[in-house]
Amino acid sequence: MEQGMQASGHLYIQTNEVRNFVIHYARAGDGTISEVERIPTGGAGSGVYKPISGQESAPNAFEAAGSVILTDDRRFLFATNGGDNSVSSFGVSEDGKLTLIDVKRTGNIVTGRSGTAKSLAYLPASGTLFVLHSFGPDHVRLMTVDADGKLKARSEGYTINTPDKPLRVSTMVVLSPDERFLVVGTTFDEPAKANPDGSPILWADQPDGSKKSVASNAPDPDGLIVFAVRQDGALGEGLFQDGGGGSPFYPAFLHHRPDQFLIGYAVADGVALATLGEDGRIGTGPVVKIDTSAGLPSELCWLAVSPDDQWVFATNFGYSNISSFRIDGDVVSLVHDSACPKVPGDGTFRALNGTVSSGPSDNLITPDGSYLYQIYANASKLIGYSVQPDGSLSEVTSAEIPYNSPQGLAGF
Repeated sequence: MEQGMQASGHLYIQTNEVRNFVIHYARAGDGTISEVERIPTGGAGSGVYKPISGQESAPNAFEAAGSVILTDDRRFLFATNGGDNSVSSFGVSEDGKLTLIDVKRTGNIVTGRSGTAKSLAYLPASGTLFVLHSFGPDHVRLMTVDADGKLKARSEGYTINTPDKPLRVSTMVVLSPDERFLVVGTTFDEPAKANPDGSPILWADQPDGSKKSVASNAPDPDGLIVFAVRQDGALGEGLFQDGGGGSPFYPAFLHHRPDQFLIGYAVADGVALATLGEDGRIGTGPVVKIDTSAGLPSELCWLAVSPDDQWVFATNFGYSNISSFRIDGDVVSLVHDSACPKVPGDGTFRALNGTVSSGPSDNLITPDGSYLYQIYANASKLIGYSVQPDGSLSEVTSAEIPYNSPQGLAGF
């Protein structure tokens, strides 16, 4: 961006390097981005190491979404530090620049090479920050945010484990628009073990010699967990519910229908429209699948819903591309299996289906719906697209980012 030009918006990504940073980009009216600053978070990321699978170097370290968030009033930005299980709080100035306010541990102890703090949701009425971790037993920890953005860890901890599934892996946490419920997505009922080549195994041996999928909600219908939110931010008992398909990874509420949300499925390979009832019970529609001829699963995980609720863009971690779906009332239809060309990585990373992938993860659509930004960590790129009227995507900008480690996108 040329000096003196007014930014139309701002974009933030965390590097997740061992010394973690948030990169701040200014966004011009034509969608192009330029780096403004790199601000240390004061916490540690996992680097290129992937705690979920134990891989020495792989993208999407925590199987996560929502690790960087802005408050609705844009006063504060919060970022997880997965390496040491801490959260950083930043003040956001009128020109989008960040000032580090505080860093606090979540309360979950790091027992190995890295922690797994990964996803955030914020309840402004009580100043409560919900912090999700990949591994439990305390998957959800709470923090209090004061009027100045200072953080204080609370003692509460909430699990998504069940008596027969003590090692479940969560994905993201999201607050319902009416702030009455907290929804947690999942991906594995137990961590996937590794093949000799480092790729994860999706099946576990049972005592009777049979094999069972480790993907959540497949076959056991308990992959989405809903907690009632009390006035002080504390949570009620979790409701374990049918997520509608294998690995209900990403719940994304619609902007104009607060009781409905979309689910992106990492193993069911598609998107479904779901309804959240007054009692916290979920009903799911059919899964609209993408073309999976390239291999199963597609690891369709991250969703970006357009501001008018007409389009949803789904990131295919295993396929190195983005699919687009159209929403018409209660009907979701696939429009483009690949809304943009594949982005190649360096050839070293293979997804669950064995395909070589650049490992695209978190994405973000701008408030006006004009531009979509996508992380391709194995390609060391953040790419921005112009959203076309037919739901396709045209590249307009890119920025170099650290290799394999980055995650989380927030902005306006």
